[in-house]
Amino acid sequence: MSEVTSRRVVLQPSTTEVIFAWFQRVIAGYCLLFGILYWIRLIGIYPGELWRFDLMPVHWQVAAATLAVFFPFAAAGLWMLASWGPVIWFICAVTETVMYAGFPNLFGHRLLIVISHACVALLYIVFRVTIWLQKRQLRQ
Repeated sequence: MSEVTSRRVVLQPSTTEVIFAWFQRVIAGYCLLFGILYWIRLIGIYPGELWRFDLMPVHWQVAAATLAVFFPFAAAGLWMLASWGPVIWFICAVTETVMYAGFPNLFGHRLLIVISHACVALLYIVFRVTIWLQKRQLRQ
C-alpha cells in the first residue's frame, strides 16, 4: 500500500449525527406548521376574533408578520441542515418566548410553547456537545 492510501479517511456520519439530522428535520416540520398557522392568522382563514391582520392590535401585527416569514425560513434551513437554520429557529424561539413569557398581558399565556422551545434548545445543545465529544475522541 502506498502512503496516500494508508492515510485515507472514511467520512461516514456517526449514529448520533444521523439522529441529529433527523431531529433537525422534525423541528423543520414543526417550524413549517407554525409558519402556516401564523399565515392562517394573517390572512384571516380562521373564524375568530383578532384572527385577521386588519383586526389585530399593532403588537400582534408585528409579531405575526415577523414569525410568519421567519418560521418557514427556519424550516428550510433546518431541513437542508444548513448552519443558518438553527440560528433562524433560535430567533423565532426567543421571539415567541419573549411574547408569551415576557408580555403575557399582550399575547396571552402559552406556557407549552415556551417549554417546547426550551426543550428543543436543550436537546440541540446535548446533540452538539455529544457530537463534539465524539469527534474529539476520534482525533485523539
